[in-house]
Parts: sequence; C-alpha cells; structure tokens
Amino acid sequence: MLGEYPISGRRAADISASVERAVADGSLEPGQLLPPMRELAERLGVNPNTVAAAYRTLRERGVIETAGRRGSRIRPKPATTARESIRVDVPDGVRNVSNGNPDTALLPSLVEAFTAAARAADQNPVLYGDASLEPELARAARAALDADGVPAGPVVVASGSLDAIERVLAVHLRPGDAVAVEDPGWGSMLDLVPALGLRIEPVGVDDDGPLPGDVARALRGGARALVVTDRAQNPTGAAVSAARAEELRAVLAAHPDVLLIEDDHGHGIVDLPLHPLAGDARPWAFVRSVAKAYGPDLRLAVLTGDADTVDRVRGRQSLGPGWVSRITQRAVAALWAARAVDARAVSASYGRRRDALIAALAVRGITAHGRSGMNVWVPVPDETGVVARLLHAGWAVAPGARFRMKAGPGVRITVSGLRVEEIDAVADAVAAAVGPARGTVRYD
Repeated sequence: MLGEYPISGRRAADISASVERAVADGSLEPGQLLPPMRELAERLGVNPNTVAAAYRTLRERGVIETAGRRGSRIRPKPATTARESIRVDVPDGVRNVSNGNPDTALLPSLVEAFTAAARAADQNPVLYGDASLEPELARAARAALDADGVPAGPVVVASGSLDAIERVLAVHLRPGDAVAVEDPGWGSMLDLVPALGLRIEPVGVDDDGPLPGDVARALRGGARALVVTDRAQNPTGAAVSAARAEELRAVLAAHPDVLLIEDDHGHGIVDLPLHPLAGDARPWAFVRSVAKAYGPDLRLAVLTGDADTVDRVRGRQSLGPGWVSRITQRAVAALWAARAVDARAVSASYGRRRDALIAALAVRGITAHGRSGMNVWVPVPDETGVVARLLHAGWAVAPGARFRMKAGPGVRITVSGLRVEEIDAVADAVAAAVGPARGTVRYD
C-alpha cells in the first residue's frame, strides 16, 4: 500500500488493477488526483515506464483522465442507470403519460409473421456458421433506405437502436473522447456515452433539429462524433428540416474526420420526409429501428454506414451475441412485405393527439413542442413542482431531468395513451401545475 494512495504492484498490470480495485471500493474517489508518474515509480521502486504503461491502461479503460501538467485523476463514475431511475412511481388511479411507449392499438399483429418464420426455421434451421443476415430483410431495408436518400452502404442488424449506436461508438472512439449529443435528448443516450468512458458535449435543439452553431462549437472543441435524431426526437419531437440539414452538412464538411451517427427511430410513425446528413467521405452510420412502429419487444434495428464501420460492427458483433435471431428477421421482413403498418395512418393518429395538446396548451398560455412522433415537450419554470402537482392531479409525466444536461427544465408528455377527448383535461392540469402553487410567493 502506498501511503495515502491505495496503489500497489511491481508490474504495470498489477498497478492498474490496484487502482481499479481502489476505485471500486471507494478508496479512490471520482476527481481525486493520482501521484505523478515519477513520484509513484520512486515510491513503488519500479521504472517510470512501468507506471506510464499502467496509467495508459487506466486511460484506455476509462478509469482515469489526464490533463497535461494538471496530472491524472479518477474519472467520474459512468451513469449507467441514473437517468432511468429519474421517473415517477405511478400510484393506482393515476394516468401514466410518461413512459414513451407506442399506442398498442396501432401495433400490428405478429402471429402470422412469426408463425411463418418459425415454420421456415423448422424446415431449414439456422446453425452456427450460417449467414447472420436474412437476405429478404436486407433487400427490403436497403430499398427503403435508397428511397429515403440514405447513401449506399452495407447492412447489418442489431438488437435495437441503442445497441447499434453503442457498437458504432465502441469501434471508432476511445475512452475520454467527446461525443456531441442533443440536449434535451434521449435519456438512454445520455447514459450510454459516459458508460463507454466517453464525454458528452451537449448540443441545443429546436423544432428543426440540432442547432448548427452549437454543433459547430462542439466539433471545434474536439468532439469526435455527432449523434443526430432525424425525426420524432425524444423528448422534443423535433424533425430535421431540409434547411437545417443543409446547414448541418455545411458544418460537418469542415470536420471530415468526425463520426456521424443518425438515428431514425421514428421510421414508420412519422410522415415527414427524411433529410439524411450522411454523404461525405467520412465515417458514418444510419440506424433505423422497428420498435415504435412494430413493437419494442422485437429488439431489432437495421444499421447501414460506410463499409469500414459496418465491417467493424459486424466483426465485434460476431464475438458477442453473434447475430440477431433470423426468425425475428424473417418475421420483420414479412411484416414489411405485408405492409402491416400504415405509416400515414399511424402518423396521423399521433399527430391529432399531439397537435391538439399543443394547441390546447397554447390557449392556456403555455408553449409546448412536438413537431413529430408521440411526445410533447413542455418547458416549465419549476420541474419538480410541476411533476408533483400533476401527480396529485392524477397525471404522471416524465421529469425533464431524464433528458437534459444544460437545457432548461421541462416535462415530457407521451400522447400515445391519450384520447382526443382527454386533451382539455390534461391541458387544464398542466396549466394549473405550471401556475404558482398555493401558499407560495411570486418574485416578479
């Protein structure tokens, strides 16, 4: 043991392992400085190169970060579940409009598609060493991507959008790299980045998508990747417009080495046109999930991108789960072929409820956002108070803290569980919750 530092060992592997153990048991805390390499080498009686190798391993594993002459310190602990835990416990009798789930009445029946896929699997089982991609799914996915103007690229299948994004980030970035992420944005994305040992660079969002000025600042500041939600952005409902896409492409053109990841999880529930940003000679990936339109439990997303990125993802996937069930792939391909989801009808259904809520809130003097998808974002002055008062009034909404870093407070309301005739009641409750609470004093 080394004085105030619980570090020991004679080999680089032993030294790095002792630091990780100390971090795990709390002996070394986030933000705590480590001794300079030469000082630690002298105390341990080892060559400074041994300590340098140990520190390098710790940086690569995301345990420490080094800032030049300011030395090395323990990195903040990854927030793997923190945001997921920021939710409201919904008591009996309270309507839950917080969960972000699709309207189950709009999801297609899966019986016939899976029955046919299972029958095909009985006749010709997929075994180890067989192809990981269902040919019909790949053809249908690529045709749809081509129709939407997504650049040509090979296709691979992942277990949902987050799985695909994680794999792309992992094969391109190293611990300590910065990722430009929408703020407010998808809570799981805000958890994933630090869990990978990466740093978040928040980028503001309006109804037309990420703000070009914020993106430019993040990339000039050294962000190695940019993640953009093309449509039905969670939680704001933003959708990248044609004009905004042009602006963002111009920003990206000045940073050709930046990894671009586009998430089109709104495919199948949004009728707004897609304006993809990919196209330049850069590392890029485009992810399209079936969760919102066909059901979250299918756990399937299609990923395309430049050949090198897709090849790296496929190689790493083969060392882990291997592949996404070909039975599920066949079922999804059958659902697509049968046009089991009418995207226009689904989009119109969500749109009626979303637009009605935004309009009802506007009548009551409250600004809300929701250009596409199934969520409405309501900026509020006192997030905690609004959530509590709405819960007391019988409505459970999602606290904005799950979705934001530097962005102002707000709440997210999912409209998929609402009936149009309930809209006024929700708007009344929100207006009452946003107003001054009884017994409080206003400071104007």
